[in-house]
Amino acid sequence: MDAAERLAERARTESWTHTEYLVACLQREVSARDSHGGEGRIRAARFPAIKTIEELDLTHLRGLTRQQLAHLRTLDFIAAKDNAVFLGPPGTGKTHLATGLAVRACQAGHRVAFATAAQWVDRLAAAHQAGRLQDELVKLGRYPLIVIDEVGYIPFEAEAANLFFQLVSNRYERASVIVTSNKPFGKAHMFRRTRARCCLNSTRSKRIGRPPGRT
Repeated sequence: MDAAERLAERARTESWTHTEYLVACLQREVSARDSHGGEGRIRAARFPAIKTIEELDLTHLRGLTRQQLAHLRTLDFIAAKDNAVFLGPPGTGKTHLATGLAVRACQAGHRVAFATAAQWVDRLAAAHQAGRLQDELVKLGRYPLIVIDEVGYIPFEAEAANLFFQLVSNRYERASVIVTSNKPFGKAHMFRRTRARCCLNSTRSKRIGRPPGRT
């Protein structure tokens, strides 16, 4: 039995008016479209694996409190066009946290693109060689959120570093970035308007919050 028939049966049982039945059908259709849209945005984001915030084990995120996680889950930083930077050594849950927030953004109606730093540079280098770098940057600028995973794991040559800088600076005050890195925050100085800095450590607590002076 499809949704309309189930609603019709309920309408007969509960003596709904025609208007009440029509409203219920429309609400069901809107809900279904929103759900399918979220699934499509998740597929288009090209996550290496689907991870949700609900699956996070906070015992491994020792620099993140439940209150701070709840604040990040509101996605207010996307509305403010701010950035979130998650720092820490391998195995501390940075990618899971970034993916979970990005999946939530997809479900909330935001277009998202996910890639490692090296993959982003390869994509921009190909666009540069084809003479369409600016077009690619404009295209990416239409995404409310992109995730740049694993910054600092592979050193960049000068040209690659320049392309990476253009990707980040092109989004300044225009759209949000989530970054994960194993580098100290001082070496990620290009990420201005950073709303959340999360320092994760597998052995001792660190801190999360807005860096002073938010520029």
